[in-house]
Parts: sequence; C-alpha cells; structure tokens
Amino acid sequence: MAVLKEIDHLTFPNALRVFLALVAMNYCSYPILTACSKKIQENVHDVPFRHLILILEACHTLQYRNVKLFSALADYVNSTACLWDKRQIILFLSACEALGFQPSELMEIFAEKLTEDPEFLNLKNLLIVLRVYSRLNYVPRVQKHRFFETLQSGLNKCLPQISDTELLKAAYSLCILGYLPHQALDELLQKDSKDELILSDDLYKEQKEMMLRCVKTCMELDSPSFTKPAFVVTENSPSLVSLSLRKAQEALIELLGDENMFRQNVQLPYKYHVDFEIRMDSEGKKVLPITATDDHPDPSVQRLALLFVPLSTFCVGTTHPQGKLAMKKRHLNKLGYHVILIQNRKFQEMTKEDAVEFLKGKIYLENTSSSSEATVQDNN
Repeated sequence: MAVLKEIDHLTFPNALRVFLALVAMNYCSYPILTACSKKIQENVHDVPFRHLILILEACHTLQYRNVKLFSALADYVNSTACLWDKRQIILFLSACEALGFQPSELMEIFAEKLTEDPEFLNLKNLLIVLRVYSRLNYVPRVQKHRFFETLQSGLNKCLPQISDTELLKAAYSLCILGYLPHQALDELLQKDSKDELILSDDLYKEQKEMMLRCVKTCMELDSPSFTKPAFVVTENSPSLVSLSLRKAQEALIELLGDENMFRQNVQLPYKYHVDFEIRMDSEGKKVLPITATDDHPDPSVQRLALLFVPLSTFCVGTTHPQGKLAMKKRHLNKLGYHVILIQNRKFQEMTKEDAVEFLKGKIYLENTSSSSEATVQDNN
C-alpha cells in the first residue's frame, strides 16, 4: 500500500525497479504494475534493450497482460529497428511470442531482414523464427513467398545436422502456417516409416504424435491437389454437451426454435470436431433442418461451424487466432465449412437475450460477409 501512495511520484528508474522487484517477489499487483507500466510507456525511449526483454519476461512470469505496454515497447523497437541487430530483434520477438502478443509491424520488418540475410538462419535462429511466426500466425504481407523460400532453404541446409525432434518441430511450424517444406517432409516421413521418429518410451510421445498427425493432415488438406469434398462423413458424439456450452445450446434453441436445426459436438475426419454445425440455404438467409440435408448432400447448402474457444487461443488484445486455431479454421474451410470463432468467456458473460442476439448476428449477418470479426486472415 505504501508503494501505491507514492506511485505517482516515482521516477522512471524507480518505477522500473519496482516492476522488476515484483517478479523477484512473485507478487502480481495489478494496480502497481499498471501504474509502473504507464511510467515505462511515457519513458520508453530511455529503456535499455536488456530491460525491454526483462519487462516482457516479467509480464510472462506474473501472467500480467497489458496490451498498451506491449504495443509501446514494440512500437519503440519497430521505430528504431535500424539500431538493433537481428539477434536482439529475435530475442524481443521470442519474448512477445511467450506472451501471445503479435507485434505485426516489427514481424514484417524482421521478415524482410531475414530475406536480405538468409545466412543468419543457423539452426538455433531458424527454430526460434519458426516457433514465433507459427504460434503468432503471422505471414508477411509483402514478401510472403520469398520469406517461405528463405525458411525452407535454411531448413534444407540444416537437415544433415538437425535432430529428429527439431525436424518434427520445424516441419510442424511451417505446416501450421500452411506451407509444405517438401524435402524436410520427405525425410520426416522416412524416419516415421522406420519408427525412428517417436520411441515408445519417449517422455513427449503424445505431444510428438499430435504434431506428426497435424503435419500429415496439412500434407493432405493443404496440398494444391486437394479439392473440397462433396460430402464429409461426420458423427455426433454421444456425450452430453459440456457445461461451458450449455448456454450456447439454449441460445441456439431459442433462436432457431428446435434442436433439429443444428448439430452439436460433431466429430469430423482428421480428428477435428465442431461445437455446433448449422446448415443454411445458398443465400445464407434460411436455416435448414439437419435431417432434411443428411441423406442427400446438396452442394448449394452452406455449412456453418461454430467454435467456442478460449481467449488464450487468440493473440493478446485481438481476434487474430494463434497458429493452431488458424490451422483448424483453414482446414475446416477446406472441408466446406464457414467457420465462426466465438470467444467463450465473453459469450458466457452475456445475458440470455444478448447471447441470442449475438448468435443471430453471427449466423445471419456475418455468414453473408467475407470479412468479419470471426472470419480472419488465411495464410494460403
């Protein structure tokens, strides 16, 4: 409390010391952190680079999310990018990635720097770049293809020295972004066919199996030769709707009038599932009963996939999905679904009436628009 009384009078150096002292104490005081953050933002040009990293790491340790602070630090590094070397920028981006924060302008500039100096991509730096860009789901706007070619070339050069786990992680990261590194994938599949990739006693067996499954799914669905199937085999899970989706179920019944107007907990190929599926006419104006469209698939029927997802699956402070969610959305699109992403926590905070109106807008209005809060950037 004594700190709070004096916080307005703290100098910038002392505010920085207090911020870092809270980490040493493992004490997350939002009022103190917010006040110190404001002082740091006001004096961001006086923050040494080492302290920029320490501040971001402190926020991660304390689970403190302050988009204004993150943006101020990123804007500063972005505006002075010519003063920093690539090793410093990659450290900063890695700290941002740990927070789930996407500094898009800096990532654009750094991607350009990589294409101009591909020799920077030794194995260590390559793996960091792949992790950062895939998790934050960022593909350069200007030099997309050159960026991917640079990453693929760097990966190919590292193949003789790369470990099996690193190869899997690298291929997985590129696949999440919708890019298939063919030479690396060929080597990965060869190791998998010889059972060299995942050992039975591997401590990370489940995680590696998940990554490999995603890679194989991407190889099929993201292949240029893949065409949208006329009919997707689905099945309803016999389990009851989870408690977190009960409100959404009730709102849909209120909105559509009947449980037969939607399906819930739908299991799809490639181990994907959809919380709720709704089918509409070709103009997106009328919801069709599920039973009327099951046995005789009509290509003019639109299929909507409603996904209620945690806030943590988006980049901090945005509706931009992080890598794994973006990949799922992309693949559901390939399977013929229009995907609507809904932040479940915000939905749960709505009144029943507001929840019904919210879903009405998502289903009837956003379905007819190609750009919406729920329809986000694809990387293909």
